[in-house]
Amino acid sequence: MALSAPLDVIALSLLPAVLWGFTPVIEKRALSDGGTPLQASLVVVLADSTIYLAAIALLEPTPFGGISIETLAVFALAGATGTALGRIAIFAGNQRVGASISSAVLSARPLFATALAVGFIGEPLSAPTAVGIAVLVVGLGVLAVAKGGDLDGWQPRDLLVPLAAAAAFAVGNVARRYGLQLGDASALEAVAINEISALVALAAFLAATGRRDVLQKPPRTYIVFAASGTITAVALLSMFTALAAPEGRIAVVDPLVATAPLFTIVFSAIWLRDLERVTKGVVAGVLLVVLGAALVTGGPALLDAVVAAGA
Repeated sequence: MALSAPLDVIALSLLPAVLWGFTPVIEKRALSDGGTPLQASLVVVLADSTIYLAAIALLEPTPFGGISIETLAVFALAGATGTALGRIAIFAGNQRVGASISSAVLSARPLFATALAVGFIGEPLSAPTAVGIAVLVVGLGVLAVAKGGDLDGWQPRDLLVPLAAAAAFAVGNVARRYGLQLGDASALEAVAINEISALVALAAFLAATGRRDVLQKPPRTYIVFAASGTITAVALLSMFTALAAPEGRIAVVDPLVATAPLFTIVFSAIWLRDLERVTKGVVAGVLLVVLGAALVTGGPALLDAVVAAGA
């Protein structure tokens, strides 16, 4: 059976899925211990930006040399909007509905990413998109009535928060793919610009609003969010490397990254029993959302693989 992409691209896309399947679980624990979405966003971005800058200083002979203004602007915009806004929204979603639910809703990202990729960078639209959209919407509906997630309870409208994060991350992913296609920035340089821009945007927001409360949270929450930022640094670099590959189309990379909720369910069931409920409805909804996301962006390659597997 032929793969829809080289094995290295598939592996680089699945690694973020595993890592981002785990981070919502430890983040939920920190949020329940007194942390806040804004604090989490700031600490995570600060941690991974520091790692990227250190890596560039060690590995890049001429850091950021030869990068055009256009490329710089693309990644800066992706970081300031897609990453900064997306991070706040997904942490808020985690806090409201729980890690398992918010992670699943975030997997609607390929729907937005594919629409933007088709419209702005000319990627082909797969035939089963309509079916994928229907399956994805049904999956979201199942999650809304699954009576799972945060034990304190939540309303279906709360799903709009992680859904907004999905849209923000989708915009960021399409912008990054376009920026990488320009060819004058390495994956490491690109992700560093992205995260530094997000850090600047968050710092500017804090300065403008005077939100000094982000510095007054329980010490253990900073440790957890910093650990999440370190894990995120590895995951983001892996995803950027996959997108930078010639075969790293969004239609291949994004559905694989979007399998993260499958891992989150397992981790939540093990480590968040006192905070969340993983019901059969949650499992069904997650499976439908992941399948729908794969159909939306995987196209004929996914159907061919299923047919070949059946044969």
